[in-house]
Amino acid sequence: MVDIIDGALFQRMVIHGSASINAQKQAINDLNVFPVPDGDTGTNMSLTIGTAAAEAKKKPAQSIGKAASINASALLRGARGNSGVILSLLFRGVSKGFKEKDEADGIAFAAALNEGVSAAYKAVMKPAEGTILTVSRLAAAKASETAAQLNSVEAVLESAIAEGQTALADTVNQNPVLKKAGVVDAGGKGFLVILQGMLDELRGVPLPDEEDDGLPVKESADFAALGEEDITFTFDTVFIVRKTAGKSIEPFRTYLNGIGDSLVIGEDDEAFKVHVHTDTPGAALSEAQKYGTLELAKIENMRTQAEELAAGKKAQSTDDLDQVEAELEGQENAAGKWTVAAPEKKYGVVSVCAGEGMASVFRDLGVDAIISGGQTMNPSTEDILRAIDSTPAEVVFVLPNNKNIIMAAQQCVGFVPDKQVVVVPTRTVPQGISAMLVLDPEADAEVNAAAMEEARKNVSTSEITYAARDSDFDGFDIHEGDYMALADGQLFGTDRSITAVLERLARADTQQNAEFISIFYGEDVTEDQANEALSIFQKECPNAELTLLSGGQPVYYYMISAE
Repeated sequence: MVDIIDGALFQRMVIHGSASINAQKQAINDLNVFPVPDGDTGTNMSLTIGTAAAEAKKKPAQSIGKAASINASALLRGARGNSGVILSLLFRGVSKGFKEKDEADGIAFAAALNEGVSAAYKAVMKPAEGTILTVSRLAAAKASETAAQLNSVEAVLESAIAEGQTALADTVNQNPVLKKAGVVDAGGKGFLVILQGMLDELRGVPLPDEEDDGLPVKESADFAALGEEDITFTFDTVFIVRKTAGKSIEPFRTYLNGIGDSLVIGEDDEAFKVHVHTDTPGAALSEAQKYGTLELAKIENMRTQAEELAAGKKAQSTDDLDQVEAELEGQENAAGKWTVAAPEKKYGVVSVCAGEGMASVFRDLGVDAIISGGQTMNPSTEDILRAIDSTPAEVVFVLPNNKNIIMAAQQCVGFVPDKQVVVVPTRTVPQGISAMLVLDPEADAEVNAAAMEEARKNVSTSEITYAARDSDFDGFDIHEGDYMALADGQLFGTDRSITAVLERLARADTQQNAEFISIFYGEDVTEDQANEALSIFQKECPNAELTLLSGGQPVYYYMISAE
């Protein structure tokens, strides 16, 4: 039984917890009850604590106070989505509980868990029961009860998990949506998976294998084993693509075989990963985008690397990119942070959106920094902080444009010296556009914030996507592949015909009473299809002023703004 832990052990526990949730992230994603293709709680929590695990490996600490502080700082920077932000808040409270301590016994560990719960509840405007908050609160309370009887970290953590499992099982009864779907809360499940990983580290359980994603591809070539005569093609190219649903990648496999060798493609239901040697990596990447969204790429010149190794030098690789970028662009200052742009004007704006068309609209409206993200791609708090720092303004307005990004944005308030950060809680891209239209460079910050808030409230947003799985949700019998219409985040209707869905949306009161309607079409919609959608709205909404724009957004075929 492990009674006391120090900083080094705490960091190993975090690393184990990170590996545990990474191995189960897809199972946690699958608990999301809404059947749109953006259920990403497991992914967000895994990415969030993964940042802390990486930091723990780079910055070992002996005292638990220092280790917890490093952990909390990394989690804050890496927090993604509401679940990731709440996870970071829980560990921020833990850090407060361990402050200035060299070691922690069971009593201190239980107290730290309760500090974490307190921090999370304070940060959430309207705490809801049947969520990660409930699970963490009841687990922490049981931890304190156990610590009073047995002052052992292992015993305290074991009892917290057991109580948390009971609380998790009960979330299905506390949340009507979960009850109808017959599943437990995804965030609560993710939190317990992390705690179990931490307990496993105390007990000497081996780290779990990484999630079996069906992509067993080498990350890079073994250049030391290569000679010039062995290299047929110059560039070792590795990339990951998020697949377009229902599209076979076999033609792409044939294409790659024609422009290179050493081809390996691994795939699962959501993505495929390519390893290929080729002389034209740009062509490979361009062709890949016909089959999905490019997420990551590594390209290395095997000839120059082989020459450097033959000469007894260190072969430069993509692992050196951070250092090279810092040297060439001065991105890192002496404190190890990115460069902060000095204020040159009163107001600046940072906006989150997905799709080049959407980004162009925001740039035309005067947005200073665009963060690529949205559904399925929640940026981290650090991503948002970086954009704020790069904006040369005294006051920086942040437009999250997604309900799952608002909390991550709010964590940035007060963290940027000499800049006032104002988060306008826009929940959709159209709300962000309307907020930008009322920004007055001559008005006070408070006046602008109020005007932008009022503007975003006057916008209704409808979206059309597809069902990622079968579901019986809110009275709708939904089948995988159905077109789904959402109205201000609520399920409006489904159909096997996208035309039928568009017609029903156009006839809805929101559109019938609107003066202005903007239709943004996504990356999977052709111009002809978009014009057909416009014709439907022109026929059904004769009194509205209509605008059709290419948004280029993923996941959502159409995003419709009504004012």
